[in-house]
Amino acid sequence: MPGGTHEFGPLYPAAAAPHIGVMALLKIAHMGHPVLRDRARAVDDPTAPWVRRLFEDMVETMEDAGGTGLAAPQVHMPWRIVVFRVDGERLSDLPGDSEQDLTALINPVIEPVGNEMAYGWEGCLSVPGLRGVVPRHLRVRYRGLGLDGGVIERDVAGFHARVVQHECDHLDGILYPQRMTDHRLLMFLEELQRHPIDLAAFLAGEGDR
Repeated sequence: MPGGTHEFGPLYPAAAAPHIGVMALLKIAHMGHPVLRDRARAVDDPTAPWVRRLFEDMVETMEDAGGTGLAAPQVHMPWRIVVFRVDGERLSDLPGDSEQDLTALINPVIEPVGNEMAYGWEGCLSVPGLRGVVPRHLRVRYRGLGLDGGVIERDVAGFHARVVQHECDHLDGILYPQRMTDHRLLMFLEELQRHPIDLAAFLAGEGDR
């Protein structure tokens, strides 16, 4: 962030004191808000106090909402920052599909490893109440900076790869429904719970019968 007072108000002043105050819950932007359509800006100094304060508030907001990850544009802050964690419940047996402690990834870059794609259900705190089936690269390499300015670089697969791709899409103004190839598989969560779908069978063509 450039020095001085920025246009997003007093919550994250560039000259914030090192003794940052208590964490805060932030308002989550919903699909249709312009901040979710714009490309986010790079962070000049990942070690700046305002970045750590934003990270802490994003974590607090994500955990309060029951999310797995959160991108800064989702809380109305147009910076290339994501936070995420990968718990073990949804991991596959793929090498690289591993649990991941809470991570801040600043100015991330993602590149596919191979051409294999996988379909899976996704939800989003900015698209509440809905679930959709999204194709993602099965394996990716991601690289970015941590809060200490050090480089984070990992080769990951499966659900871990899906989480990172989903969150980093937000930095380029992309929501998961834009990645979907069959919008019959976009539905309210309560209907999906009432009428479960055998995704493998549907993708094999049996869902058309």
